[in-house]
Amino acid sequence: MKADAADGPLLEVLTAGMERMRPSERKVAAVVLRDPGAAVQLSMAALADAAGVSEPTVMRFCTGLGFAGFQSFKLGLAQALAIGLPVTHSAIELDDPVDAMAGKIFDHTLSSLDRTRRALDTTAVAAAVDVLLRAGSVLFVGLGASGLIAQDALQKSVLFGVPCAAPTDVHQQYMAASMCAEGDVVVAISNTGRTDAVLEVAAAARAGGATVVAITGGPGPLAELADVPLVVRTFEDTDIYTPTISRLAGLVLMDILATSVAVRRGPEHLERLRSMKEGLSSFRGSADEPTT
Repeated sequence: MKADAADGPLLEVLTAGMERMRPSERKVAAVVLRDPGAAVQLSMAALADAAGVSEPTVMRFCTGLGFAGFQSFKLGLAQALAIGLPVTHSAIELDDPVDAMAGKIFDHTLSSLDRTRRALDTTAVAAAVDVLLRAGSVLFVGLGASGLIAQDALQKSVLFGVPCAAPTDVHQQYMAASMCAEGDVVVAISNTGRTDAVLEVAAAARAGGATVVAITGGPGPLAELADVPLVVRTFEDTDIYTPTISRLAGLVLMDILATSVAVRRGPEHLERLRSMKEGLSSFRGSADEPTT
């Protein structure tokens, strides 16, 4: 492991690695996982006392995780807490009060978005940006939560700088995709990557010569069909109490694509955007009032 950090999100590393620890070190891990916020405030002696082990055991625990020492471990723990507790620590219980649910949902969201950020293939994102820069038009398609990402992309159409569409009706999506030709780009969005309608729409676009960019949660039929697959890894699951993190991660990725394309279009495009935003501010009555 690295000399100053655990290989991955610290609390996830602890949870997954407890089986491989010595029994004495497992006791230290149990204390940390039981209340990470309290553990980060403890001295090495206090942590050793709470775990019922010696201070050298605490030090072996820290170095075994890849940290240079106890203080380095505490810094890593504090950083882990700053981005929220991992999903394993943020499961909602039926008797949770509202404040606890709010905290757990924030923890779940932040830790999941952190996973998305770490796993994102920026080389593939750059390839998607290049494709979008060459596009004559862009069609965004998706259903359900993925459809919301497509609608958000439509809100950013001025950033892409070419005609964009995001029909909500699946038949209109298919018709629009079928009319796409070489030089057009279809961005197909499906977290499962297995939604039949989205696959058929993407295939229709490919058949006409369009380039397909996929935004999906992992390997699957949509990623295989796409010219440029973008994998957005989250802690999405079927728990009815967890938020739809794939939607939030997809929205962030769309911001990355739209912003990157806008910047790459150069100063003239950016100046037009700036002028548009100034005019929009005045149009909706939110321009700054002149001072006297």
